[in-house]
Amino acid sequence: MSRNNPTPALMPEGGWPKDFRAGFTSFVGRPNAGKSTLTNALVGQKVAITSAKPQTTRHTIRGIVHRSDAQLILVDTPGLHRPRTLLGQRLNDLVADTLSEVDAIGFCLPANEKIGPGDRFIATQLAQLQKKPIVAIVTKADTVDRAALMAQLMAVTQLGVDTLGEDGWAAIVPVSATGDFQISEVADVLVKQMPLSPPLYPDGELTDEPEAKMVSELIREAALEGVRDELPHSLAVVVEEMVPREGRPEDSPLLDVRVNLYVERPSQKAIVIGKGGARLRDVGTRSRKGIEALLGTRVYLDLHVKIAKEWQRDPKQLGKLGF
Repeated sequence: MSRNNPTPALMPEGGWPKDFRAGFTSFVGRPNAGKSTLTNALVGQKVAITSAKPQTTRHTIRGIVHRSDAQLILVDTPGLHRPRTLLGQRLNDLVADTLSEVDAIGFCLPANEKIGPGDRFIATQLAQLQKKPIVAIVTKADTVDRAALMAQLMAVTQLGVDTLGEDGWAAIVPVSATGDFQISEVADVLVKQMPLSPPLYPDGELTDEPEAKMVSELIREAALEGVRDELPHSLAVVVEEMVPREGRPEDSPLLDVRVNLYVERPSQKAIVIGKGGARLRDVGTRSRKGIEALLGTRVYLDLHVKIAKEWQRDPKQLGKLGF
């Protein structure tokens, strides 16, 4: 991530306003704090996997918000947590590397969950990033009543004072990404923290995430729906091939997408496949819609489930699976 090496933005006739701002923001928070949902709401299109299962984001996904006065590049990260596996440690390292490079940080705390040790752990980590603007974003504001929301805002304010000093957070904003409440206000607050700069990406570009990685995330999201708590950490999805089907008419192209889903144990493989292959077929059906919308063409999905024993703890297998 570098403001010196993004895709060059096209300079419009007359140039950019003198007060135009552009920069990078990262959302952090406990797993399932609403970071990916907020990223998608701000961008206006799905660029990050969302799920009720914790720890679903595995890669930093960059979404781009275009405005007449600014450009926000949103870097989504895995949820910060106390790691229990090598994968968990690598995800935390990924977050630390990302935070060292962004211009501002949005700390997401759900309105419907009391501040706990995990939130304090993250706040303490953020306090070490000297002079980096940190905006507290109270997510899922639609899930509580007004009194509970006010109580949470006060608790979040106190957390900022306790960890950052009397000045606390740069700002505090309640938001509901699913209820479309204060989405633009979050963008306004973050834009104020960005440096004066011309746009860093061309107008209309919403993400620089490789298509294959986004396809794998859409499949992983579909596979996680309605499964046991143990599976999210153990499931990895790798797109092996995306090639146009030969011999198709020009007005009716078809893309063959071959994908491997890796789990750690035979019992998990059975969960993903389902009775008679029913679950895996359902995963293909549901993810195909998002993939076709993403790629703008019809897709044939070829899904295979494989066992990679204890891959979360094996450096060689982690590397093979893209971590």
